[in-house]
Amino acid sequence: MSNSKLFVYLEALFAVIVWGASFVASKVALQELSPTSLVWLRFLMGVIVLGIAVVLRKQFTLPEKREWGYFALLGVLGITFHQWLQSNALQTSEAGTSAWIVSTSPVFMALLGWLLLKEAPGWTKSLGILLAFFGVLVVVSRGDFGLLSIGRFGAPGDKLIMISSVNWAVFSALSRRGLRSHPASLMMFYVMCFGWLFTSVIFLPARGFLEIGSLTFDGWLGVAFLGIFCSGLAYIAWYDALQALTTAQTGAFLYIEPLVAVVIAFFILGEAISLASLIGGAVILFGVWLVNRN
Repeated sequence: MSNSKLFVYLEALFAVIVWGASFVASKVALQELSPTSLVWLRFLMGVIVLGIAVVLRKQFTLPEKREWGYFALLGVLGITFHQWLQSNALQTSEAGTSAWIVSTSPVFMALLGWLLLKEAPGWTKSLGILLAFFGVLVVVSRGDFGLLSIGRFGAPGDKLIMISSVNWAVFSALSRRGLRSHPASLMMFYVMCFGWLFTSVIFLPARGFLEIGSLTFDGWLGVAFLGIFCSGLAYIAWYDALQALTTAQTGAFLYIEPLVAVVIAFFILGEAISLASLIGGAVILFGVWLVNRN
């Protein structure tokens, strides 16, 4: 393997490890910040990091007028709404459970293709979809299916995480058109800018600056990790890998993300690694693999 190819693999690995750890960092930061303040501060840092990368790569160009609405829509879906859902969810949902649920996004992408584009999933994908949902039920119930009665579907945040997984599938599908005509880092820069601006409308009246002013060192560490690494460097590394590797090669790294989250949550937050979580997680990953195996 050449050094350049090895570096690309390391970039993909770096991105998924960082994103896996993001669930834990979010829970740490949410001990001191409201969800809206966390999203606002995190993506302010992300915009700065991506902006520097775009300038250094000499990719900066202004979008055409007809694209402003498109980027604004992606910003609302992929940044403002998506991160609001996850930040609020992580106030009650465990980091490891959230990571397992988020890993089902490819399943929802397959469902969207079926419902909107009439792309028949076939028996293999259909089985994968069913297995992934069954795995989620095992994870959120911790193996006790009696808890899945009405109103007892896991922690309150688990429902929001599930919605965020569907939302990310919609965002990913809508992003395809833009990625065909723009460098990924430039497109994400504009999407993140719009998402941050919309979050500012919510954040500024909420006196969030008082929260930021009282952040402790641990709180700043969590926010800085989310902003600089998760919302900045990881995006750059991931899209570099996507340009150099096939979609299947890059996508395989995503299976590592929930495993990283579970392990780090165990050591940092003391979240127990239950047998039901591991079995449910394995079923989820197998289902997602069946959906994406072609």
